[in-house]
Amino acid sequence: MLLVAEPVLGVEERSAVMDVLESGWLTQGARVREFETAFAECHGVEDAVAVANCTAALHLMLKALGLGPGDEVLVPSLTFAATVNAVLYAGAVPVLVDVESLEAPLMSLEDAESKVTGRTRAVMLMHFAGHMAEKDLWRDFAHRHGIMLIEDAAHAVGGPGAGSYGEAAAFSFYGNKNMTTAEGGMVLMRDPSLLEQARQMRSHGITRSVQQRLVSRSPHYDVGMLGYNYRMDEIRAAIGIVQLSRLEDMAAQRARLVALYQEGLQDLCGQHEGLVVPKPRSGLSAHHIMPIVLPKQIDREDVIARLHDGGVQTTIHYPPVHMLSHYRAQYPSVRLPMTEEFAQRELTLPLHPKMEDSDALLVMELLETALEGILALA
Repeated sequence: MLLVAEPVLGVEERSAVMDVLESGWLTQGARVREFETAFAECHGVEDAVAVANCTAALHLMLKALGLGPGDEVLVPSLTFAATVNAVLYAGAVPVLVDVESLEAPLMSLEDAESKVTGRTRAVMLMHFAGHMAEKDLWRDFAHRHGIMLIEDAAHAVGGPGAGSYGEAAAFSFYGNKNMTTAEGGMVLMRDPSLLEQARQMRSHGITRSVQQRLVSRSPHYDVGMLGYNYRMDEIRAAIGIVQLSRLEDMAAQRARLVALYQEGLQDLCGQHEGLVVPKPRSGLSAHHIMPIVLPKQIDREDVIARLHDGGVQTTIHYPPVHMLSHYRAQYPSVRLPMTEEFAQRELTLPLHPKMEDSDALLVMELLETALEGILALA
């Protein structure tokens, strides 16, 4: 089965893990710090804070920015639930925003404009599929309204400009991401003092880590703020260091596969009205996933089944947050027509660095056969 996503893991990662096991120091320590420093350098910033997962990263950055009860945060509904959950964890109110179009399924500036109120404190961009939002446009939006600009960069590790848009950014190293630590996340913040707050909050608000206490030969510590248990361990950091060294090559392979897909799918779009291949309006992408939008008359489940029978896994990104039962009960009046149409018709094709050109060609061949077969039966 050709999978939608598959991590690239090899002897270097195994060796790095064994080194940690043999060292006897498993919890947050020197390798976590090395990973933070390397990640920050890769993204052109001074420092970073590694955490247990991207949800923790989102939560910590919101808390460090002082967002809480009474504050509203503009967020897309076309995202994973964690984006919205983190706002709720902070005690703030998520205001769900539509996407721009089927071709550009990132947050709509027009809809965001219509939803700004006196309580709006921030807008959280999500670089869906790795497609980078238009930086200058959103910076101007945030400046005009006097609100903070923050990034859910879960899809955008290593993406052009990722982490540099506004006040803070959160990244994911989940198993299907552009680089992985199995679970893990990273926080970047423009203000170094706020980043240090996030660093302290990730471990119960404790003023001195276990390693710091060991080096200083003093067991004493204080708790200076309300914190959480969001630490990253040395095993995941060791994997992350190796993965980060692979990132440039893995990104190049992703970009090459996407270019191949776009060339082949362009011909298919000409044959099937309503078939859409989303592209970043900014022209910049981390190439995280390969979404397409099927023609309206096509049964998506039929396409999924036909490709599966041909040995190709597909999936969807995402069921809109406002249509999931928990959130639908809280926000029953929310209607986001473009998000809803995109979600009904979107299909994610396989994209990962282990793929060969022949894999992408097979996917497109099976897709063409599936579309023609379904239409022939209509």
